[in-house]
This record gives sequence, C-alpha cells and structure tokens, in this order.
Amino acid sequence: MSAGRVTPVGSFLATFMVTDMNKTRTSGRTIGGLRTLSLQAPAVSLLFLWMIVPLAMTVWFSLQRYNLLMPGMTGFAGLENYEYLFTDPALWSAMGTTLLMVGWVLVITVVGGTLLAVLFQQDFMGRGIARVLAISPFFVMPTVSALVWKNMMMHPANGVLSWVAESLGLPAVDWFSSLPLTSIIIIVAWQWLPFALLILLTAMQSLDEDQVEAARMDGAGPIAIFFFITLPHLKRAISVVIMIEMIFLLTIFAEIFVTTSGGPGLATTNLAYLIYIRALLDFDVGMASAGGVVAIILANIVAIFLVRMVAKNLEN
Repeated sequence: MSAGRVTPVGSFLATFMVTDMNKTRTSGRTIGGLRTLSLQAPAVSLLFLWMIVPLAMTVWFSLQRYNLLMPGMTGFAGLENYEYLFTDPALWSAMGTTLLMVGWVLVITVVGGTLLAVLFQQDFMGRGIARVLAISPFFVMPTVSALVWKNMMMHPANGVLSWVAESLGLPAVDWFSSLPLTSIIIIVAWQWLPFALLILLTAMQSLDEDQVEAARMDGAGPIAIFFFITLPHLKRAISVVIMIEMIFLLTIFAEIFVTTSGGPGLATTNLAYLIYIRALLDFDVGMASAGGVVAIILANIVAIFLVRMVAKNLEN
C-alpha cells in the first residue's frame, strides 16, 4: 500500500468522524437554543399575559350587559353594546375630534421640528444650551404641562398670553371657552415638538457636508439646499416621527382631563376621553369596553400602515 493512498477503511473512519463532529455541533446548538429559550420564556410569558389578559377581559366585557349603576341587569349582550356605540352621535364627534387633534399636532411638530433641526444645526453662540432648552419640554409630565398652560399661559385674567394681548391693546381671550380644541392642540404640540426635534436633529448629524458644500459651489441657495438635499435626507426620520407620534396621539387624555374635561359640550372629547366618560362617569363598563375594542382595532390599523411605510422607506 502506497503512503499517499486512502484505503476504504480509512475513508469510512474519516466520514464517521466528520459526521460525529457535525452531530456534536448540532447537538450543542440545540442545547444552546433550548437554554436561551428557557431563559427568555419567563419574561416573554409574563409580557404575553400582561397584554392578552386585559385584552381578553375587554373583549369579554364588550359582549356583556355590565353597568355598575344597575347591578341586577347582567348577562350576555352579544353585539348590542357595539350597536349602541355606533349609533351614538358622541362616537362620531369623538372620532372627528381625534383626527383633528392628531392631524394638526403632526403638522405642527413635523414642520416645526424640521425647521428647528435645520436652525440648531447651524453654528451660533450657546447652541448646546439652546438645544437642551428646546428638547426639555418633552420630559415634562402631560398633567404638569397642562396645568402650566392652563394657569400660567392661557388663564383669561392672569395668563401670559392675556398680558401680551392687553399690552398690544387687544382683548384677552378665554382660550378654553372660546378656542378649546385649539388650546388642546397647542398644549400637545408643545409637548411633542421636542421629540420631533430630537429625532430630526439626530438625523441631521449624518448629513453629508461635502454634498452641501458642492451644491453651494454650484450656485444653490439655502432654499434649494433645504428642499433638494436636507429634506430628502430627513425623509426616513420624518416617517419615524409620524409613526411614533400618531400611535401616542390617538390616546391623548391627561391634557383634556386637566383643562377642559372634554367640553364645552363634546368640543374636546376624543375617543380616549369618550371611553373614560362611559366607564367612569356613566359606569357603563360594557359600552366602554366596546369603545376600547374599537380603539384597539383603529390603533393596530394605523400601526400596521405606518410600520409598512417606514419599512418601505428603509428599503429605498
């Protein structure tokens, strides 16, 4: 037998050893995967229960006659609560108010955040302090923010805006009586504008300055640079801002509760506040649960649409 020739027995042994090594690696990966799953299982199970139990209870109560003021009237109601809900004029008024709030706040925060991000990208004295001050309102609790605007800014007698109006010879405005929806939009936009600024300003850090300088050398002015270089660069960041803000803006509650309590009438009652009225003021748990199911469905539809939009932007 020559030294370089492989015998059938040697070939079989080599194949057996390789197969055994592959089995060992596969077994090791399987054990590692099972160990990872066992470590993750408690947290995932707790999170799943944390989400599914309230959802299941909401769906269950939406199919029941359950009013705390009438404890004797209980039982299965089927779709009766949904029928009452969709024939209630307050629902459609609340839906319209919700859309108006979300739409105007998004316009103000996206446009304002983009302009402020471009401004704070420039070099000027005290830029760091100005950035911190501009972003800080985002960390104020919604209840505190609403109280500050109600008692210090928009108070008809002692508010800052009333003082400015009187200084200019204009009549003071009772914001929460004359312009209630506008007041809520201003308060919420003031809270979420720093968030948009933070995301968009972070995106501005990756803007190619060489590209901007080349555009300037070609004769492009600030407006052309903004629309043809800066704005396309911020497209992904803007889509992220819209997605995150829209999900949270659908559930505006504290600002309405503290300032207008949904009034005058239903002028500032959105879907979240309408559910609160039905549950904790009318004590109609079944009707409120039906409204909660509708709100969950709408939020998921919006979330799916926005996630697909963001994914499409990332692919492009």
